[in-house]
Amino acid sequence: MAGNVKNQKRNPSCYVGEAKNLLRNGFGMYVYPNSFFRYEGQWDMGEKHGHGKLLMKDGSYYEGDFSHGEIEGNGKRFWAKTGHTYSGQFSKGELHGYGAMERANGERYEGEFSSGLRDGHGFLEDQYRQTYKGSFHENKRHGEGQMQYRNGDQYEGCWLQDQRQGHGVMQFGEGSVYEGQWRNNLFNGQGSLIHCSGVIYEGVWLNGKPLGGASNIVIEGGDVLEVFQESPFSVEVQLQTKDGEKTTGENGRVLQISAGIRLPDVSPSAPASLLKMFEDVKALVQTPFGFQVVSYPLMERAFESPDSGGPEFPLATAAAPSPLAVAVAVAGAKSVAQADSSLPEGEWEFGSGSDGQAHGRGATVPHSYLDGKEVSMDRSGKAESSTVTECSSGLFPGQQGVSPANQRVKDGQAKFQDIMLALPPPDFIPYQLLDEMDKRNVRKLSTRVDKLGLSQDKSSDSRSGTAPRLANNTKVNPLDSRTVRPGEYVIMVKEVTSPPFLEQTLPPAFTLLRVCPAKSKSKMGLTDKSK
Repeated sequence: MAGNVKNQKRNPSCYVGEAKNLLRNGFGMYVYPNSFFRYEGQWDMGEKHGHGKLLMKDGSYYEGDFSHGEIEGNGKRFWAKTGHTYSGQFSKGELHGYGAMERANGERYEGEFSSGLRDGHGFLEDQYRQTYKGSFHENKRHGEGQMQYRNGDQYEGCWLQDQRQGHGVMQFGEGSVYEGQWRNNLFNGQGSLIHCSGVIYEGVWLNGKPLGGASNIVIEGGDVLEVFQESPFSVEVQLQTKDGEKTTGENGRVLQISAGIRLPDVSPSAPASLLKMFEDVKALVQTPFGFQVVSYPLMERAFESPDSGGPEFPLATAAAPSPLAVAVAVAGAKSVAQADSSLPEGEWEFGSGSDGQAHGRGATVPHSYLDGKEVSMDRSGKAESSTVTECSSGLFPGQQGVSPANQRVKDGQAKFQDIMLALPPPDFIPYQLLDEMDKRNVRKLSTRVDKLGLSQDKSSDSRSGTAPRLANNTKVNPLDSRTVRPGEYVIMVKEVTSPPFLEQTLPPAFTLLRVCPAKSKSKMGLTDKSK
């Protein structure tokens, strides 16, 4: 008995209010034996019934409807520990029906609940002000719904367990639009993407990547192109998959063409003046052919206008920006390589995914523009044709003209038509370097010939005359410094899609360009001008 009294003092209970037949009935306040709960409100024959407020010692509370002792109907619940609040419908003490939940971090949900969880249709705004309107199941986005993300992306379509799955449309904040199948929040299945850069892919996707999408740029026609001096040529390009198949279902990548001239190898033991000249050549580009090149200007062929007599450029390219983004120009020109490339200046990746043949498809037969495309020349070295006017590329100071326009890929292919090597700028250092190397080689040969003449008296006269002739060959024709010289050049095609399609840029492609001496027509037939 004493123990029971002691226990009652430790857990006192108290009721103050109306009663009937010794039962709590009407309005009253009751403190529970454990002293953690306290109820103030309506009673009916000893049970909480009607409107009331149940308070907890930690500051939490419920205020609303009660039915026969249970929380039932409309009410408001506050959790002191988390700061969350809920206003809406209840059933047997749980959130059930329509209501609004606000969390301390700013998240807000208004919609249907079932057994304490978001279930049914509702509107959710998270702590980052991202919104979702649609179906829920067991607290997760499930079914049809619309989601707006804080970065501007908007999705409308199917959800499964809080992930985009099924058919849906995503409008990205930067302008891209995808419509098709989803799985695990990624493009999976049939779908089409219109990228903000203008690239369009329609086909099958796997884990966010297009099946059959482009992996490599391939220059068609083999590894070597052959052209005459001052003659136009065309370069055809194909995009291929990682399996070497032509890309299908993808259009719109932007490609840029540029050229470089091969530099001779300079020995470390060469004279200081020659080494200094070599050091002055900036922005060397490594090629997959085992040698380096320096940027050389390209141009589009211009046609004579029958009305004005001046050069007439294609309208589509007249306002095109300078596309040669191989590296900076030589002789003090600043860099123009502001194309959308993540490659460091002066470096190119090649061979990725193409078995070391990023510059071609493995063909070894040179593609030639020599047959049937001779250019008739006059004594001044200029073309006699009235339909072609040379205009140098604007990549070097003081030069004018139209650089080859960037090309968009269509059906996996692109073509650069009627392009030419432009005239070099004055004092083009690579040409000076080549001249100096030639002079040194001839001087060495002349010295050997003189020594051989001293040992053979009979032929000394003939050999003494050889050296001057060889020396004379080292004199550079005044026109040579302002003409395209025969030799080995490199054509480079790179992707400049901006922004990059799916955040990836294709590796560049390379091909050799062999420039042969121009031939002129004479009464005796074709003659080589270089002889």
